[in-house]
Amino acid sequence: MTRKIVAASMFVAFIAMSTSGLMIFFVERPSFTIQMHPVHKLFGLVMVAAALAHIWLNRSALAGYLKARRAALTAGALAAALILLYGIALNNPVPQDLAENLDALAGQAEARHGE
Repeated sequence: MTRKIVAASMFVAFIAMSTSGLMIFFVERPSFTIQMHPVHKLFGLVMVAAALAHIWLNRSALAGYLKARRAALTAGALAAALILLYGIALNNPVPQDLAENLDALAGQAEARHGE
């Protein structure tokens, strides 16, 4: 039963994350990003929890998959790309004054949206 709940949770979270992420990607308006943020953030947490449960429940199979050279190389390349992109993003900060203004505006929009 646990596997079925984890699978259903992963499925719904994937649909929510992929659709909200694609909408944010293609509708390039900060106001729309703020509007979709609660959906994306909440289902991001659901997806993390479900993914951790999935990894735990399937750890033996996943370890077996990584014994295949191509799978291990692919996982390594994707992990390296992720680390590189995080490094680039974290070393390219938004100017402080702009960040403060954006954060204040986002807070106002989220407060108004929650009314």
